[in-house]
Amino acid sequence: MGLGHFGGGVAAARWLARQGALVTATDLADEDVLADAMAILRAEPIAQFHLGGHREEDFRHTDLVVVNPAVRPGNPFVQIARKAGVPLTTEIELFLGACRGRVLAVTGSNGKSTTTAMAAAVLRAGGRSTWHGGNLGGSLLDDLPHIEPDHWVALELSSFQLWYLGPETQTAQVAVVTNCTPNHLDWHGTYARYVAAKQRVLAGQGTDDWAVLNPWDAEVSSWSSLVRGRLAPPFPIDELPDLPVPGQHNRVNAALAAGAATATGCSREAIRAGLESFRPLAQRLELVAVVAGRRFYNDSSATTPESTIAALRSLDGPVWLLAGGSDKRIPFGALADAIVRRARGAAFFGAVRERLREQVLARAADFLCTCVETMSEALDWCLSRSRADDVIVLSPACASHDQFRNFRERGEKFAALVRAQQPLDIRAADAIN
Repeated sequence: MGLGHFGGGVAAARWLARQGALVTATDLADEDVLADAMAILRAEPIAQFHLGGHREEDFRHTDLVVVNPAVRPGNPFVQIARKAGVPLTTEIELFLGACRGRVLAVTGSNGKSTTTAMAAAVLRAGGRSTWHGGNLGGSLLDDLPHIEPDHWVALELSSFQLWYLGPETQTAQVAVVTNCTPNHLDWHGTYARYVAAKQRVLAGQGTDDWAVLNPWDAEVSSWSSLVRGRLAPPFPIDELPDLPVPGQHNRVNAALAAGAATATGCSREAIRAGLESFRPLAQRLELVAVVAGRRFYNDSSATTPESTIAALRSLDGPVWLLAGGSDKRIPFGALADAIVRRARGAAFFGAVRERLREQVLARAADFLCTCVETMSEALDWCLSRSRADDVIVLSPACASHDQFRNFRERGEKFAALVRAQQPLDIRAADAIN
């Protein structure tokens, strides 16, 4: 149910069909929209495709429904399956149920992709065969035959993926929770339900497993009583090596990743080597180019206010911010405070633009900001007011679904707009690092 744009739905359909299941792939989008997915699945033994809409009978008369985790719990077709007694699962639960290796899982409102990648880098530096996947995109289902019992899987888990896990599903030998702040309330309905979804990563552990909780996050640090196994501390921040990514928040991420790796038996030498070899992930404070002396950063993966606040704290020099997107019903008060304190100006775009501007102007009536419809207009506004040595950053603080398929498409569009600017005094990030 839902082939999606990150590969999980396609991978689940393909993997199940190859196991001999009779698979119906159904999606609200039509074949034109799903052209990339169909190019892959047409070559697979899929029993039938029902595109451009769902059929009630598909959800009543089946043995299993594999739900794309973006599908909300109240979806009427999900309810049809529940009432018919049909079990629900997800691509990530299929993987966890079949994986022979050991799992180091990371969840949190912010920083989970970077922390997962850091943990994978340290595990590899420690000589462990390591796989890396989950919510950050792609699927590991096709890799299952190659994952041995002594291998490690660094797995990023979202609140959506965790919410759909069954009560018997084991999550991880090592679990990391980076932080927990209000997010995706449009999907979960309440903050309490969102918190419960995040806590599911701990509920799926056993008494011999390890958990690393962020002691600097008030919410997460209160979860120690939920740990069923052993609680491991983060690695001391002041003993971390210099990192190739800016910001104190990334040092916290590294401390959590290193703490988790220590629980697996990694040495201090492996921690240092792994963190020094780590390279920033795309669209996470990624330096795109320098244009006419201005530095442009793509932080499109910042889909929460906390992520954007961290970006603003990490950047040196006068900062011009592009922010906005779809509305997840989360508060913007702390973000507005940070914008007023740390940005020279801001252009707000998308569905929440008016709400963002109102919050900022309520704190500083003379703050330089504007509301525009599109990200392109926001970039033009920042360009026209910035000077050489200024920083222009896309750090939206919101999801992308009002104007883009996902945060990746948004970030790629931003990078293309930057590279199209005149004068063409552009140097690629690789050339200036």
